Amino acid sequence: MKGATMLATLERLGVLASFSRPGVSNDNPFSEALFRTAKYRPDFPREPFADLAHASAWVAAFVQWYNHEHRHSAIRFVTPAQRHDGHDVAILAQRARVYAEAKAQQPTRWGGATRDWSPITRVALNPPYPADGGIIS
Repeated sequence: MKGATMLATLERLGVLASFSRPGVSNDNPFSEALFRTAKYRPDFPREPFADLAHASAWVAAFVQWYNHEHRHSAIRFVTPAQRHDGHDVAILAQRARVYAEAKAQQPTRWGGATRDWSPITRVALNPPYPADGGIIS
């Protein structure tokens, strides 16, 4: 930015700068992952938005897609809306049945267990770390 530092510009706009939450050193990777998801969408604009209304409309459509259509690997390939509404339990049970039937019909195709389709019971942005250094799931 020309003529002002980023921090001064944020202050002028009424934005409070925060580099991370106290005691949390890994906030940035989560926001970066979201930015990457947005930037790799086929409809991500290649040119700047014409105005705030166009930017708001694009972000609203992205959030709708992200929450209701995009299947997240961390929650067993269901959408956040399905997980939030509790629909993931039935969806994952059906997937487990389909995989079990496929393995029963073609056992030689499977070298081991099928994919784990058990529901994710705990979702956390920054899970606490146990004393042994592993992540609590």
